[in-house]
Amino acid sequence: MRFKTSLKSLATAALAMLIAGCATSSRLEEHKTIAYSAGFKVINPVKPDQVAILSSLPKDKVTPINYQGKTYYILPDAENNQAFVGGKMEFTTYQHLCMKKLREEERAAEQMDQAAAYHHMNWGAWGGWPMGYGRVIHYR
Repeated sequence: MRFKTSLKSLATAALAMLIAGCATSSRLEEHKTIAYSAGFKVINPVKPDQVAILSSLPKDKVTPINYQGKTYYILPDAENNQAFVGGKMEFTTYQHLCMKKLREEERAAEQMDQAAAYHHMNWGAWGGWPMGYGRVIHYR
């Protein structure tokens, strides 16, 4: 029972992270791949204001910013002096891809839970396997 409660809490926390822009500190590479798949463009900021914006953003989260009158969604990659930049349409696609990934991870976790429950099933309650399972019986 406690395990199900913990699993629900974990799923809720994961969903909250997804709403915050699919942010996790340990999965930056994964988020860059998702952003690229969603249509984000990779840019190397060269203007001083772009460099300043890039360095001020959270490193593992897509952040909306208003730049020269337009809203952009940016996933910074400061280590490589790059940014993944998209508009509203790309950000919506990014969110959908993150949701899909989360559902796949939840499905995998459920399958692991089911396999673990099956493994720990009390087979003795069924009387176990009969003695001599697999032995050859000779009829005369």
